[in-house]
Amino acid sequence: MSLQKVQNRIRRHKRVRTKVSGTADVPRLSVFRSNAATYAQLINDEKRQVLLSASSLKMKKGKGIETSKQVGIEIAKLAKEKKIAKCVFDRGGYLYHGRVKALAEGAREG
Repeated sequence: MSLQKVQNRIRRHKRVRTKVSGTADVPRLSVFRSNAATYAQLINDEKRQVLLSASSLKMKKGKGIETSKQVGIEIAKLAKEKKIAKCVFDRGGYLYHGRVKALAEGAREG
């Protein structure tokens, strides 16, 4: 059952990626969530380059939604330092709720 869930997520992610692409001016904010942590990256798809990354591994242990929001705030802070004002959100095939939504809201706040 879990293999089927992963395959469905990958299929959804491919469908999203046909429409969402990042540039140097407006990079793509890519989200990955595992059971243990939440990861976010700002990616320039034209050069196939990761500009910034943040994860919940280095943060204090807490509930998943709280740490995901902190990851969003952290990636926004790093983006400000590199003078990146806008990004395109890529939910990575995940449904837009819970940890993914908290990360997006945290990035908007930051």
